[in-house]
Formats: sequence, structure tokens, C-alpha cells
Amino acid sequence: MNRARAQRGTPWNWLCQATGVFSPGRSRAAAQRGFTLLELLVVISIMALATAGVGLAMRDGGQTQLEREAARLAALLESARAQSRAGGIPVRWRALPGGFRFEGLPRSAQAALPDQWLDPGTVVRGPAVLQLGPEPLIGPQQVLITHQSSPDRTLRIATDGVRPFSVDAVQ
Repeated sequence: MNRARAQRGTPWNWLCQATGVFSPGRSRAAAQRGFTLLELLVVISIMALATAGVGLAMRDGGQTQLEREAARLAALLESARAQSRAGGIPVRWRALPGGFRFEGLPRSAQAALPDQWLDPGTVVRGPAVLQLGPEPLIGPQQVLITHQSSPDRTLRIATDGVRPFSVDAVQ
């Protein structure tokens, strides 16, 4: 009788039975054993991965946007260069205060290419005119872009005249 009351009457036993931690088939020592080292290591590993994911997600927005703008501009310059060679027409890229313009392309091709930056904070530094063809070999050219939120970080979109335009960080 005393044992039955001890198992039923105390709040600890009631909590253990309600949560399933202590059941009649398990011994009291097994119920109070706690977590194993392996279980703790798994939890710590999951927390470390979650922390790393949050750290990567909190990357600087201006830096990411600038890299996206540079990659987009390099692709647009290569597209206009290919259209210039295919059509045998001289094409120039010119930076404008709120965006840029491709000069020399037919209206249909010019309408297909964008003429604004994705982010209005993108700024072109230095000379802002590139000659894109129609010759297969153009001279070495580059354009420098930066973002207003991080003016000390500049990216260079450049070609040596033979290879495609590529993006590099300016030191």
C-alpha cells in the first residue's frame, strides 16, 4: 500500500508517468539516466549548423547587390558584343546617371536589353564608355562600379579584348 501511494501520490511520479519518462516497465535508474554523450553532440552539431546558416544569411546586402549587378552587366556586355559581331555594326555601352544605354543596336535588340540598374545605389566610377565591336578583337576595356552603401568596395568588369568580360574586385 505504501509503495502504491508513493508511485501515485508524489508530483514527480505523476509527471514521469504522464510524460512517459517513467513507466512501470522501466526501472527508476533508467528513467533518471539523462542524455548520452552522442545525443548531446548531435544537438550541439545541429545548433552549430543553424548558427552558421544565420551568419551566412546576414551577409551585407550592398555587397551582394553589387556582385549581382556586376555579373549582370558582364552578361549584358557579352550579349551586346555578340549582337555587334553578328550584325557587323559598331555598338557602344554608355553609363548614364540612372542607368546605362547600348548605342548602335537595332531598336528591337535595344528594347530587349535593360537600361537600368537593379539597385539605384549602383554607381559607375571612371570612364563610362565601352566599344563592343563589330571587330572580333576589341581593345582591353574595363568599367568600375560601386555601391553607395559601401563606396570603398569596387568591382571591375573587364576584358582583355579576346576573352569575355569578367568580374574582379579592385584592391
